[in-house]
Amino acid sequence: MTYLRISLIALAAACTSVRAQQPPAARSYTNGIAAVVDGVPIPISEVEETIKTQEQVLQFQLRNDPERFKKEMSELRKGAVETLIDREILLAEFKKIGGVLKAQYVDDDINGIIRESFKGNRDAFVDELNKSGMTLLKFRELRQKMVIMNVMRGRNAGDHPPATPREVQEYYDKNVDKWREGDQIKISTITIPKFTGEAGSSAEKQKKLIQELRTKILQGADFATVAKANSLDSHAENGGAWDWMAKTDLMPAIANAAMELKPGGISQVLDLETNYIIVACDAKKLGTAPPLEQYRPEIEKMINQEKSKANIDKWMDAVRKKHVIKRYISAPPAPSPAPTVP
Repeated sequence: MTYLRISLIALAAACTSVRAQQPPAARSYTNGIAAVVDGVPIPISEVEETIKTQEQVLQFQLRNDPERFKKEMSELRKGAVETLIDREILLAEFKKIGGVLKAQYVDDDINGIIRESFKGNRDAFVDELNKSGMTLLKFRELRQKMVIMNVMRGRNAGDHPPATPREVQEYYDKNVDKWREGDQIKISTITIPKFTGEAGSSAEKQKKLIQELRTKILQGADFATVAKANSLDSHAENGGAWDWMAKTDLMPAIANAAMELKPGGISQVLDLETNYIIVACDAKKLGTAPPLEQYRPEIEKMINQEKSKANIDKWMDAVRKKHVIKRYISAPPAPSPAPTVP
């Protein structure tokens, strides 16, 4: 799990910002309760605010990778309720042991977020807070809760044996693709815009169209022929074919989808910002894989983190049983797409 992912989930758990103005229909939903922990209610509105606040940060971080943005938002939405439940549990456990948190820990935490998620740009960080309607003081108060959560988890990470040579080798073999340099790939694409500007057009209809095209190809239709007849990108007249490209020169969502395919395979429909795209992998030239020793310290660190997480998860399972938890929803529903303008 990357620092970005960790910080975003943690940040989401803490954020209970000023409630945004909502139409009556929305308020009738968000006035409900998502869960109750030891008699302390967690309003659904708090869950929604958590998600909304993080959407701003994700948009800033993943503006060049809409596919990953969509995935991160989906995971954030699914896990928001449980994360807030765990927050209440850990705050109660911290209070039970008489814990006191030094202010410096919170300072270091916030500076780490600015450094890792905003490239050290404090102004950009504050701007994103303002967009979500949160003051820096309020943010600090909420981050304090998150630091307490991390302290409690760290106390219970437990001891575990160091990574073995076999574990290191297996981790390297599984993840070598992300370290390899010089990968090149030849792809073909079919691109269907989400909105055509025509009356009656909608993103839903366009997605259905490209899914039907993908089904035809899987059933034996020629990719190039389908691309020439339907695709609306600059490669359509060539049957969707691209020249050889360095993996790093492609949009991350397209590059990652293509690299996961075997030559001759086609991707699922990619949901990008303004288009739906199908990617076909025509051929690949893999670059040079770095020696294991180059990444051994990093791999050992990641394996140890995974072992610590397993210990923490086991401890959390036991702690949850000591608290009275009532869940009323597992996750708030995803927002409805914006209406199509003819």
